[in-house]
Order: sequence, then structure tokens, then C-alpha cells
Amino acid sequence: MDKIQTSKRRNFLKTTLALGATAFINPLQTIASLPEKADEFTISVGPYLQTNFGNEMSILWLTNKVAAGWVEFGDSPDKLNQKAYGKAELGLKAANSKLNCVTLKGLMPGKTYYYRIYSKEIKDFQPYKLTYGNTINTETESFINTDIAKKDVSFLMLNDIHDRPKSIPLLLDLDKEKKNDFIFFNGDIFDYQTDEQQIIDHMLKPCVDSFAKKTPFIYVRGNHETRGKFAREFPQYFKHVGYDAFSVGPVRFVVLDTGEDKEDAHPVYAGIVDFDQYRIEQAEWFKNEINSKAFKKAPFRIVLMHIPPRFSGDAHGPKHCTELFEPLLIKEK
Repeated sequence: MDKIQTSKRRNFLKTTLALGATAFINPLQTIASLPEKADEFTISVGPYLQTNFGNEMSILWLTNKVAAGWVEFGDSPDKLNQKAYGKAELGLKAANSKLNCVTLKGLMPGKTYYYRIYSKEIKDFQPYKLTYGNTINTETESFINTDIAKKDVSFLMLNDIHDRPKSIPLLLDLDKEKKNDFIFFNGDIFDYQTDEQQIIDHMLKPCVDSFAKKTPFIYVRGNHETRGKFAREFPQYFKHVGYDAFSVGPVRFVVLDTGEDKEDAHPVYAGIVDFDQYRIEQAEWFKNEINSKAFKKAPFRIVLMHIPPRFSGDAHGPKHCTELFEPLLIKEK
């Protein structure tokens, strides 16, 4: 009997010490708050919104494993009676990817929409048999589809964060009204492109946590986004990061992607860039944009670009921007 009692005491002490050690590591941590299993299917980041204000809204998110994704949406939080998928290519719906981009089309101007993202894990993809795993979803979110005929427009612009993700919410908090139609990231949010996790941790997650579930953002590259081994994969995480034009309220916005500040032949680029031709292509496009009805009729025009002409030093990139874009800007001053 004594041996049995001694054994019970030892087991009790071992259990108590183990629990005590856990409590010592983190007294506030409970079993319910322990980390999720490493192999659990989860949403890595998202949703985050992108738009070009054509009565469309693109909803993007990332999962930690390949999946099939979709969005359920509607005009009230308890009636998400419409469903949308990623763009189909040659009859194939977007699937078997960690990255999701679903564009809601034909939205009504000024209307609030409610949505929820879904992902169904693809555990095995054989030629004639697809095996699904768990289906996961987020809470219901909402956004206002901006009426481009509105009388005014509000936006916030950030740039040169340089891999300091805490700066994003800090700077956004300085805007007390928070009534922006969009947030504009004007390049150099990173020092260079390393991998997917950098994009998630240093930009996407701070944006999602701060505003991007409800307010879209638009992004153009700076010279630092063109650098690094992941620079060629970088654009796929956004609806659009190049040159573009769109109208909101009385403003015609023109976005130019100014490329690198060094010459294409610089040794650091190892002969695999051609930003000169890319800027020439944009200048030709800009000439056509200037002659467009939307540009001519707009009471105000704003050109957004990372390297502004004339005031960015005498490196090759800024000089080339001045040569190509300044005459066009002066002409339409």
C-alpha cells in the first residue's frame, strides 16, 4: 500500500512540476492558447482589398497550403447569397495555389458590401482524383464600393518604409479621420525582395491588421522593390503594381512605375534588367493618357511616382525620368 501511495505521489509531483514549468514560462498561457499544430491548414494573411475603381473590388489572401478558394458576398451581413471565384483561365478555375485573388464585378456605386473568404485545402491532386481536406473561412468583413462620381476624394500616401513594418500602423494612426477612399503605397516599402514571408510580415499583415479588410490600397514599386531574388515573383501578391490611370471624384490619377535609379548596365543588375525601355514604354502610354477624355475632363490631375523628375539627384534613373516625363508634365501643367 505504501508503495502504491508513493508511486501516486511521484506521478502527482511530476505532473505538478510539468504544469508549473509551463506556467513559469508563460503564466498567462492556457491550453486553449497553445500554438496551433504546425501542419494545420490556416489562412496566412488576409483578406486585403485592391481596386482600380471600375465598380470592381479584388479580394486577396494567402493560405499556408495549396487550396481552392472563393468569396461569398452580399448586401447584408446575414445574407451572403452570391459566390465568386478567381479568374478562370481556359476553362480552369483558379485553384491548387496558396495565393488567392477573387474580383467582385458589377458592384453598385456607393454601396456597402459584406463578404467572407473561404479556402478548401487540396490534400492530393491526382489526374483523375482530387482529395480535399478542411474548409476554413474568416469572419464577415465589409467595404464601400466608392462612387467615382462623388464630389471629393480622400487618400493617404506612404512611401520609404524600408522593411520597418511597425511604421505602417504608426503612420496610419496619425490620420485621425480615417475616411480615405484608398491608401497609396508609393514604393520602397522594402529594402529588397527576399521571399514570400517578408511580404507577409513586413507589409501585408500590418495592412490587414490596420485597414486593408475594409479599405483598398494601391501600390506602385519604388527602386528597392526591383531588387533581390524575389523581385520577379513580387507583383503576383498584388492586383497591380505597375503604371495605370483611374478616376475618383474630380481627380484623374496617373501612376508611373519609375524603375531603378542606376543604369541598366550597372554590375549589380548582372545584365537582367531593362528599365530604360520600360520607362520609354510608359512615356508613350502617358502621351495617350493625356489625350484621353477622362484626363482632359478631370478638374484635377495627380501623377503618382516614386522617383520624381528633377528633384531626385543626378543618377541615371532620375535623369531619365526627367528627360521622359517632365516635358509631358509641363505640357499639361
